[in-house]
Amino acid sequence: MITAIQIKALAKKVAPEVVEIRRHIHANPELSFQEHETSKLVLETLKGLGITSIKKIAGTGIIAAIEGKNPEKATFFLRADLDALPILETNDIPYKSKNEGIMHACGHDVHTACLLGAASIFMDIRDQFEGTIKLVFQPGEEKLPGGASMVIKEGGIKDSNAIGILGQHVMPLIPVGKVGFREGMYMASADEIYLEVEGTGGHAALPEKLVDPVLIASHIIIALQQVVSRNNAPGKPSVLSFGRFIAEGATNIIPDKVNISGTFRTMDEEWRKIAHEKIRTICEHTALGMGGRCHVDIQVGYPYLENDPRLTQLARNSAEAYLGAENIEELPLWMGAEDFSFYSQEMPACFYRLGTRNESKGITSMVHTSTFDIDEEALEIGCGLMAWIGLKALDTF
Repeated sequence: MITAIQIKALAKKVAPEVVEIRRHIHANPELSFQEHETSKLVLETLKGLGITSIKKIAGTGIIAAIEGKNPEKATFFLRADLDALPILETNDIPYKSKNEGIMHACGHDVHTACLLGAASIFMDIRDQFEGTIKLVFQPGEEKLPGGASMVIKEGGIKDSNAIGILGQHVMPLIPVGKVGFREGMYMASADEIYLEVEGTGGHAALPEKLVDPVLIASHIIIALQQVVSRNNAPGKPSVLSFGRFIAEGATNIIPDKVNISGTFRTMDEEWRKIAHEKIRTICEHTALGMGGRCHVDIQVGYPYLENDPRLTQLARNSAEAYLGAENIEELPLWMGAEDFSFYSQEMPACFYRLGTRNESKGITSMVHTSTFDIDEEALEIGCGLMAWIGLKALDTF
């Protein structure tokens, strides 16, 4: 039986290459669904490891299979994402982004490099485990409709022997050397809300001759606060926030329309549908009652993320054996969203966090910021732990 010590040794062996891959990807980031060079690198690396079962999916995505002994016994999926964000990097590092205005500010370079490292480990021990490991390198996590939904739609995780899927994500709030888990509900669904409020603009000194869309829009935003506070049970986490309000008038000009954008997030799919209708009703009726109109466009995004209790407990126990119980943290509910949630609606799933913070090195910035970076010691841990959890899943289920 393969031991954690063996996997750690293999992770240590492949770590320098994983660091090199991560730095290359970080320096050459690509936006969602445009990850052509990143995809090419992944493909070449997999072929270089001797992996032959490889197929393209969802445009720039790749799925590869590593078969152990008795490959029909079970299939376990490991997932990474490829895309970067439209952020100008301000870090002063040797591997700083060469593509101005594009940056791996959410750690997808780490995820991809770690999964390639795990692939190397599996290839080294493929005659020592039973079952099949499938590697999912998906595009477009950061952009609707989400690469995960496309992978699923194209049959990428359709496998009669599938027992589950594992996803790993960087967490700058957790120190390097530690990881975090949470069973059940973990991350929220995320929908984008776009409102266009129409009135009749004109001279600000003649309000009686106008239908003021700025006033209507203000009432709409205030009225929408009751969606969560007066319609949602307190035990169901929900957030309704608006971050964009555009009224292009002037000190003495009332515009004809106002545009508002926001987000709705929750962890209950039934309440999510109800909330959409309440948002639509409040917007339309408030505007109508004040003499205007409101066009409501709700872009339905990712569902909420559910960590399967049995698989998550196995992953946590495996991590304890690999890193020590003192290095395992309990994650709080997180109102951020992730398209890994699509997988969690299809099969048992576990999405956990890899600690990347190191205050002594000044590595403390959050994801989606221009100064985000990681302590690269996390890469050896990340690739080894993914491989170890994958092996334990195949052994157990």
